[in-house]
Amino acid sequence: MTSTMSAALERAAGIPALVRLRAEELPGQIAVLSAAHRQGQVETFLTFQQLDQEARRIASWLQARAPQGARILLLYASGARFASAFLGCLYAAMVAVPAPLPGTYQQQRRRVTSIATDAEVAAVLTEESEWPSVSDWANTEGWDPLPHFVTDAAGPGDLGDSQAWTMPAVTRETLALLQYTSGSTGDPKGVMVTHGNLLCNIQSIATGLGLTRPLRVGGWIPLYHDMGLMGHLLTGLCLGGGCVLMSADAFLRKPLRWLQLIAQYGIELSASPNFGYERCVQQPADAAIGGLDLSRWKYACNGSEPIKPGTLRAFAARFADAGFRAESFFPCYGMAEATLFVSGSSGRAPVVRVIDAVKREAHEFQPVAHDVPGQAMASSGRPCGVDLRIVDPRTRQALPEGCIGEIWLRGGGIAQGYWRKEAATRDIFKARCIDGEGPFLRTGDLGTCLAGELFVTGRIKELIIVKGRNLYPQDIEQELRNQHEELATLAGAVFSIPGKGQEDIIVCHEIRRAPWSVERLREMAVAMRATVTREFGVNPVGVLLLPSHSVLRTTSGKVRRGCMRDLFLARALAPLYQHLDLSLAT
Repeated sequence: MTSTMSAALERAAGIPALVRLRAEELPGQIAVLSAAHRQGQVETFLTFQQLDQEARRIASWLQARAPQGARILLLYASGARFASAFLGCLYAAMVAVPAPLPGTYQQQRRRVTSIATDAEVAAVLTEESEWPSVSDWANTEGWDPLPHFVTDAAGPGDLGDSQAWTMPAVTRETLALLQYTSGSTGDPKGVMVTHGNLLCNIQSIATGLGLTRPLRVGGWIPLYHDMGLMGHLLTGLCLGGGCVLMSADAFLRKPLRWLQLIAQYGIELSASPNFGYERCVQQPADAAIGGLDLSRWKYACNGSEPIKPGTLRAFAARFADAGFRAESFFPCYGMAEATLFVSGSSGRAPVVRVIDAVKREAHEFQPVAHDVPGQAMASSGRPCGVDLRIVDPRTRQALPEGCIGEIWLRGGGIAQGYWRKEAATRDIFKARCIDGEGPFLRTGDLGTCLAGELFVTGRIKELIIVKGRNLYPQDIEQELRNQHEELATLAGAVFSIPGKGQEDIIVCHEIRRAPWSVERLREMAVAMRATVTREFGVNPVGVLLLPSHSVLRTTSGKVRRGCMRDLFLARALAPLYQHLDLSLAT
């Protein structure tokens, strides 16, 4: 990172000061652009000067209606209007609360309601195209009296005045946003992120990438998600290269649109969970691939869910003719509680180690010789901007290199805790090692460091312990997809339930749409059970075959195994076929 970029980040008291600096230096440069992918849509953008003006206008409306520190709910599709509303909250020294749109399904609406209730929001900001659904949600859920502002409305009414805005006192300690983590809808956790956390995180990203100049950032990750908000939008704005956005729906309908976006707008940094790269690999060859130029894509970030070495290899091979280089991959690790970025390394091909699978079950990370079968694990790069420990979660003893334990973190990017959840904040954000060292953030993730590289192996809560063996559910799910064509590219959820003296294993998996006979479904379930027994030495007590889109995921694509367990125990799943032990079937 250049000294000029670093100095600007270090001097800034908060995000508004840094964005206003960009507006002075780069007034006519595009700050944020929303690409068009649907018929009738048009490309929209704001320059840095226009973005600053819009943020001041929205901030003036907020300052007339709520005190500093008030929480403001943001309900937007991904795009430039979200950017101006988010910055409007920060310009008013209020706390932005990004959330997914209410949608039409009850589960989506309950999620928004739980966030609004937990944050005790003082107002709702949205855009004209989403107002009908937002208004319906507000009326249905009892939020109708809450002040609302359709920020792109052109009709009569108070639309704010950029000239009436006054700069509030914003410091690095000022709370900037509540980043709600993916979890159960009944117990949302709002991560308290300050302006200082945001600035430290952007500096860590720039250092980890080895940036020497501003660069254009963009992609499809929703802006209510930490990877979209901090990784794409704020990185592009604060470093001065600008941000190009497309909707997640457009990506999901046609994944290659993401790559076309990168090529069309010369995007140099774009991030996605592993499944996004998988979706692109799975698309059939067509003219769109032949016309792609991905040579300017320098940082292909892969994070937020387990990184599969096979996916990295397949993507690099598939798009090599389009100019994509394996050295452009930027495998990384992060989480909302750390603002976003924790580790990553650029300018090299992904680092993969093949380890002893049996040793892994004993929490040992031991590489094997090249000619010895093992399990391939991708590095998430080197920690940057954080002090990292690998700790035994039971004894709180720091572990040596090569031992698998819980990942503990501390540093300027670590958030302040969970909004109004003192006990959870104390347990998660204030942990200390057995020798008193700390405080650290307990990530809940398992991993190890080897030669300075961080390898993430799984989640503590999802680990399945059977007769002293530590089994990782994602390994079982992947092996089933490898051996059963009907499951390929679809989602599965393996979890444990209390059994007689030990944990019992349940396998849920989506299957491809087809007019399956009951006999064929039974054969598949029996074969899947046999695969798990043969490959992992455990006998599942239940196998459920589910329709597509039945396995719950977070907004970043992580399988919500805990929620799937809850649905199974509540008998709330609707399988096409289930093969259960008699004790469970009754």
